[in-house]
Amino acid sequence: MSEKFTVARLTRENEHFEILVKPNKALEYRNGKISSITEVLAAETIFIDANKGTKVSEEAMKKAFKTVDALKIADEILKKGTLQLTTDQRRKMVDDKRRQVIDFISRQAVDPKTNLPHPPMRIENAMEQIHYPIDPYKSVEEQARDIIKLLRPILPLKIEQITVAIKISAQYSVRAYGSVKTLGTIKREEWRSDGSWYGELEMPIGSYASLLNKLGDLTKGTGEAKII
Repeated sequence: MSEKFTVARLTRENEHFEILVKPNKALEYRNGKISSITEVLAAETIFIDANKGTKVSEEAMKKAFKTVDALKIADEILKKGTLQLTTDQRRKMVDDKRRQVIDFISRQAVDPKTNLPHPPMRIENAMEQIHYPIDPYKSVEEQARDIIKLLRPILPLKIEQITVAIKISAQYSVRAYGSVKTLGTIKREEWRSDGSWYGELEMPIGSYASLLNKLGDLTKGTGEAKII
């Protein structure tokens, strides 16, 4: 298959279903950037084997999808099936996921000697030594956990949880609450009669600096945070 077109495939009822798609449009469709399936398809046909041009029978489509509407079936294949990536697409997805993993490690782990995060460049350089194969489909957190274990012999890393007491005045409490809670797990909280909010947030120590910055931005410097 040339990189002008690629294949998306789905197996259902022990039958293989494939569609021929424009690779960049297909990725945009899966990511919700475009909504027209007709922009994606190279042909409004459902195949058993797109490379050979072998079409699926109507009976097989009805059995698996309860319809013979090629556009509806193509939509399901794209959303639930496997999309064959071009070389450039896969390289970009791997590079993006690598950056996300490095950012995650920088925010979640610290140098046990200083209790400060390692700079992203230091983490990236260490990762080059372990030759970990980044999977574009595997979650950032899962891969980061594996990488941290492999990095420890060459880069000291520690993920330490802390509990932070946070106070936000009524003026900013509703707006700031949604952002603050994404940085950890709320162990205790209290909406006070004056509209202010108090909470105790459990979080990785490496995220503490991010919390302080975000809290300062959201509350114009009036929010309070203290490790307890």
